[in-house]
Amino acid sequence: QVQLVESGGGLVQAGGSLRLSCAASGSIFSINTMGWYRQAPGKQRELVVTVTSGGTTNYADSVKGRFTISRDNTKNTIYLQMNSLNPEDTAVYYCVLRSRRSFSGPQYEYWGQGTQVTVSS
Repeated sequence: QVQLVESGGGLVQAGGSLRLSCAASGSIFSINTMGWYRQAPGKQRELVVTVTSGGTTNYADSVKGRFTISRDNTKNTIYLQMNSLNPEDTAVYYCVLRSRRSFSGPQYEYWGQGTQVTVSS
């Protein structure tokens, strides 16, 4: 089984910064993608950014230039540095891990419990 533990959420004023962390533990295959999604009240969950085990990133347009993802493969941990935050970034942020044993094999998906980010105007 895989567990994801998120940390770093909180309350910040507009223009401020926060750093989220997500540590994965358990049976994690080497072929994997980790990332962040977010869900604001009354809205669907949406992609923020993902990063593959090889380092390829995929950012949502709304966060490009403001958010930066990084990962430490030795610790199975990812970090999300969020700068220039605005009230529209307020949401619950969820960590996700998708991994597979081989490129032709099934993909397994795991989610963290979520961490609240609130940006005040």
